[in-house]
Amino acid sequence: MFEHTQAVKSQVLARPLTGQVALVTGASSGIGRGVALSLAAAGADVVVNYVSGTDAAQAVQAEIEALGVRALTVQADVSAEADVDAMFEQITRELGAIDIVVANAGLQRDSAIEDMALADWRRVLDVNLTGQFLCARAAVRAFKRQGLRGVSKSLGKIVCMSSVHEVIPWAGHANYAASKGGVMMLMKTMAQELAPAG
Repeated sequence: MFEHTQAVKSQVLARPLTGQVALVTGASSGIGRGVALSLAAAGADVVVNYVSGTDAAQAVQAEIEALGVRALTVQADVSAEADVDAMFEQITRELGAIDIVVANAGLQRDSAIEDMALADWRRVLDVNLTGQFLCARAAVRAFKRQGLRGVSKSLGKIVCMSSVHEVIPWAGHANYAASKGGVMMLMKTMAQELAPAG
């Protein structure tokens, strides 16, 4: 009995996210891919969100499944409210719940401020900041709807990926730096608001 208990404890320590479902936005490459694989290695089932590049997303899905957990690819533009809502509905329908959301998707469209097109300003803010808001809002709604599931001490976890440029100015990148400054305040405000609910 003691040996069995020790074996179970070792497995939990090695894969502490077993039984949890994690969404990583922008997970088909770069930092998002690395985060998705790390969550899978820790035992979580992982949703690979991407906006384009189906082959790359499916390759990440295969890497995750090779780690012995479930994976799902979902194409969705995080800056589009309908896409985000549909993504969360699909996750709940196919994987049963959502416990961790890593809002990672982001992009740059750089230029000097005098040359920056309004469309480029808006697109960066829409993806980098509004996308994080939409995913966080959907996550909070899902966490509260499903309640405490017994796989974690919290209702859920939200990780907002930002940048050193949330505090460090970056000439030629006004839209990007503004979006990341917004992410910092979004995170702090959500923490203050949501902590009492777990």
